[in-house]
Amino acid sequence: MAFPVKHLTVGGNNNPFLTDLLASINHATEIRIAAAFISPAGLNLIIDALRDALRRKATVRILTGDYLNFTDPAAFRMLMWLQEQGAEVWVFEGGGTQNFHMKAYLFVCHADGEPNDGCIYIGSSNITRVALQNGLEWNLRVSLGENESRFAEVLTEYHRLFEDKRCKPLSHQWINEYILRRPVKSEVVTGLPETEEQGIVFKPKKIQKAVLAALIKSREEGDRRGLVVMATGLGKTWLAAFDCEAFQAKKVLFIAHREEILTQAENTFLRIKPNASVGKYNAKIQQPDVDMLFASVFTLGQHKHLTRFDSKAFDYIVIDEFHHASAQSYRRLLAHFEPEFMLGLTATPDRTDQSDILSLCDDNLICHIDLAQGIEADELCPFKYYGIGDVEVNYTEIKWHRSGFKANDLHHLLATTARAAHNFKEWQKRRQTRTLAFCITTDHADFMADYFDSKGVSAVAVHSKSKVMRNKALNDLREHKIDIIFSVDLFNEGVDLPEIDTVLMLRPTESKIVFLQQLGRGLRTCDTKSELVVIDFIGNHKSFFNNAIALFKVGAGKAAQDHFIRQAASQSLPLPKGCFLNYDSQAIEFMEQYKEAKTDAQTALYRALKDSLNRRPTLAEFYRAENSDKDKDKVKYMAQLRKRHDQWLQLVEKEGDLSDEQSACLQAHGAFFKALEKTNLEKCFKLVLLEAMLELQGFVTPLKKIDLALQSWKVLQRRQARRADLKEAFQPFDELPVSQHKNWLRYWQENPIVAWAGKKSDGKKVFFAEQEELFLFKQQVTAQMIEAFELLTQELVDYCYARYENRVNKNKNKLVDSNVIPTPQIDNVMPIKKVDKLEVPYFADLEIACGHFRSSSHDTDAIETKALPISSYPKLNPDKHFIARAKGNSMNGGKHPIKDGDYLLFERVYSIDKIRGQTIVIERQDVTGDDQYLLRNAHRLVQGGYELIAQNPDYEPIVFGEGLKPVARLLMIIEAGDL
Repeated sequence: MAFPVKHLTVGGNNNPFLTDLLASINHATEIRIAAAFISPAGLNLIIDALRDALRRKATVRILTGDYLNFTDPAAFRMLMWLQEQGAEVWVFEGGGTQNFHMKAYLFVCHADGEPNDGCIYIGSSNITRVALQNGLEWNLRVSLGENESRFAEVLTEYHRLFEDKRCKPLSHQWINEYILRRPVKSEVVTGLPETEEQGIVFKPKKIQKAVLAALIKSREEGDRRGLVVMATGLGKTWLAAFDCEAFQAKKVLFIAHREEILTQAENTFLRIKPNASVGKYNAKIQQPDVDMLFASVFTLGQHKHLTRFDSKAFDYIVIDEFHHASAQSYRRLLAHFEPEFMLGLTATPDRTDQSDILSLCDDNLICHIDLAQGIEADELCPFKYYGIGDVEVNYTEIKWHRSGFKANDLHHLLATTARAAHNFKEWQKRRQTRTLAFCITTDHADFMADYFDSKGVSAVAVHSKSKVMRNKALNDLREHKIDIIFSVDLFNEGVDLPEIDTVLMLRPTESKIVFLQQLGRGLRTCDTKSELVVIDFIGNHKSFFNNAIALFKVGAGKAAQDHFIRQAASQSLPLPKGCFLNYDSQAIEFMEQYKEAKTDAQTALYRALKDSLNRRPTLAEFYRAENSDKDKDKVKYMAQLRKRHDQWLQLVEKEGDLSDEQSACLQAHGAFFKALEKTNLEKCFKLVLLEAMLELQGFVTPLKKIDLALQSWKVLQRRQARRADLKEAFQPFDELPVSQHKNWLRYWQENPIVAWAGKKSDGKKVFFAEQEELFLFKQQVTAQMIEAFELLTQELVDYCYARYENRVNKNKNKLVDSNVIPTPQIDNVMPIKKVDKLEVPYFADLEIACGHFRSSSHDTDAIETKALPISSYPKLNPDKHFIARAKGNSMNGGKHPIKDGDYLLFERVYSIDKIRGQTIVIERQDVTGDDQYLLRNAHRLVQGGYELIAQNPDYEPIVFGEGLKPVARLLMIIEAGDL
């Protein structure tokens, strides 16, 4: 990578300044910009490149101004967002007789701390869409190497600008003051057509509109919390921004667990609410006094940070990736804040995963829009999925850790020439025009890019250490300058390149969430593609079931896996419109081999859920995963669990999934946990009281009964579905006036307080007590185990809620109107029918050589079919068996001669050891790389190894060795009348 060499850009479509500007940003280690006018549309053209520069620790300094009030406040807000990433942004305040009207771009590249290259552009281009893309704008380039003194002079003058008193650091306060003194929009002097510079007007799509309507309806009915489940690619963050705007939220809190999510969300919200001030709240940056705060759960979830905020500090809270919300840090946030509305977002695809998190949203599922519905609504593109056996890797050689495979262990097996050749061959067969490939390590990505490049394919590796910048790689892919990007984790989510039409999965993905995020990179729709091709390599390990679970909603346990494998083998899986799926026979064989081993039903379900979730399941998830929806069946199932394992946490401990602190906690408080797990529930009140107790840390310090009762009221105020248990005197359910506090305490005393304190215990052990005005837990929970105790208690409370709801059937989920988002009418790709004949693949272009090795132009995608009578061929399997024709006469002899032109029925094989004495097809590659095929009888040699013998003695035997591969075994010659 180097700076551009053109001395002058003159603009227009053939010589735009943007091309050279992006190349310079991507190369420089020091970036200095002075631009009088900045529009949001223009800034969007370079902001990704600037952010990439900040990621690689380049310094970025930008100076703009308020001349003619041209710069839109939204552009200033975007610059503040860039400043949070590490840029330095200043503004020059004009006025009087002197105005700031500069356009200068300075770039320096350092090596070993010293500048060794650089260029400066001075000309007419501001940072606007027109000036950078197609306007007639002249910009003259000065190179450090061409004129060092002139270069130094310009750089010195640039730095001297900041000595002027009118040059001030950009801040939200400055922007707010600018908005107040800026004339109304019609009076602002732009100097350019407004439509060119305002950028895209963002509007919700069809699905988003339907969900927004459901959110409004939910709030009208009094809901304070809600969960939205939407498949990756449907725009959850955009939805949240649109809803905040519809809600007219003045103070917004957006919470996530990763900085990348927060940064992307901040950028999205700014586009919808450009005049709002935004800020971050994490370990390094804490900007609480803004309109929209984007906070790390790991920082804000700490008690010392929470106490900085009033409980009603925000009127709208968004929690992204809500499937993480059962963690204690999230629960502290949810217990502390009392917004007017809280929205949980997740792409977690199935009901099992929602079991715990739904209770945190007051059991209010606003909608669940899965991938199939997105495709049916034409908001995600259909896919062609190919599951390819990863035959060059033996995953059993790699140690499986609790969190999955270790990346470094995998690298040595994945980054091999043999596997790369297999990857390349399968990609070449199925690829489209723009491919994004996911690798396990940076070295693996580099290796794959080098291998594809050696095959004449334009490929790059993009990761945290790569020389190629992410923004440049994406632009090059969009413009067909490269064919494929190999990446590690930079593209899991947040990449907006709808043109990606092929996704190559080159690594095992233990997390189904990550798998769906990777898949989602190609599911965006655009005019240049009609479908997404997914090439997924399936290895010999149970973890590969996770992808199937994510994509096809395979249930937990052996029975569900058996059913899925049968459907996959016969290509009868239910798929959305326009979609296609094919697992090759080796992938099917791997899945057959590594499906759930036989064990007791409870342990099998536990392990299957653990593999699916990439963590141990909670008891509520385990309970909801039991197939039956009938309460009596679930009661029986849980009774069997306790009969085998005494209680849930004992099973978890036997599986090695409790921490040391949790194991100690189980030993000390196991009797309480068991009693809680089995507690009888006529109403929900006992659970509400425990939840209030957890929120007030009442297992550590005794609570005043009035405080516990009032906190319980707050819990019930959120949980509308449980209000039906209240007597009429406390309905409708509004804020509890002070005059009602004593009445409420009396009511609460007669229900859960009395029950937990043992006055209705019927001789059972009592774990709580009343002492005058106090309510307390009788066992002492040490400081060392309090966090573990609260987590385990909360898990059991969530389970009891799930059990209670299942029994009383009080599901109050408000689903999106099916007339707005149609329910998928799913048709099988290849329905199983009771027929007399079965279609078997016939490869018309594959000629099996009966003579010498013969090259073939065989294309496995060019498949025809021929129907064979089931009565004559009773065990046909279209995924294993195929038909091809004989060519030549080397096998025209013996008891069963094979003649030139005969139709032959074959079964795929992968090892010669299991087919000695049989007639097999052998494959090899000639010097040009073409595949060649030969039919011979396999005979075992006394000294070991195999000899391939023709039935015609005119042909010499061939010793089976390196470079030869068994493809199939001959089952029979097909009778002419059978076709």
